[in-house]
Amino acid sequence: MSLQDKRVVVIGGTSGIGFAVAEAVLREGASVIVASSNPANVEAATSRLSNSATGMTIDVTNEGAIAVAFAQLGDFDHLVFTAGDWGARRGPLVEIDLEKARANFTVRFWGALAVVKHVQKSMTRGGSITLTDGMIAHRPSKGSALSTAMAGAVEHLTRGLAVELAPIRVNAVCPGLIRTGVWNSIPEDKREEQFERMTKRQPLSRIGEPSEAAEAYLYLMKAGYTTGQVLHVDGGGSVV
Repeated sequence: MSLQDKRVVVIGGTSGIGFAVAEAVLREGASVIVASSNPANVEAATSRLSNSATGMTIDVTNEGAIAVAFAQLGDFDHLVFTAGDWGARRGPLVEIDLEKARANFTVRFWGALAVVKHVQKSMTRGGSITLTDGMIAHRPSKGSALSTAMAGAVEHLTRGLAVELAPIRVNAVCPGLIRTGVWNSIPEDKREEQFERMTKRQPLSRIGEPSEAAEAYLYLMKAGYTTGQVLHVDGGGSVV
């Protein structure tokens, strides 16, 4: 299935993996709408992309705003959801503030679900939805119970939606360690040491690039006989 002349919406498409997906679909001949809750980020991203890219400011925590935005957007072919918040998710369960903990599901789970709820009428026949979780769903560690549960919830949501929304295809990408801006708060020298330490046991013992993760989203958009699947992009970390 070709992406030529298709219309693709990337929620979270102004940075990191989402921006790499936007670049990739443009190379495939599609037009892209990148969306974020920050208008300045939308403007900056569209200025870096080609004339086939437009932007949309949308707050995925506001269901009413989502409904209005997609009613105005018109028909499109594929939705990619890479948006995520990076609040504190680690720590012993006994120390977790449960009220604050609920907020960790707001964007990546509830936000994704709200968007999917309101895009169905706008999607063309043969369209697809691709969500995003993370390898913490499969490799929990001490202090990660909350983030493990959130990532796992996205995977189960993917499978449920694949059944409910058919023939719209619904899949997810599960990235491992990817070089995105979320790591920039660590000084560069220490950052590279940490990457090396975290990836040394992987079959591919290096950090992944956003452009490599983007290839998984391209595949899932184009793979017309694939639905309800979770595609790992983790340098083989899940097999060791």
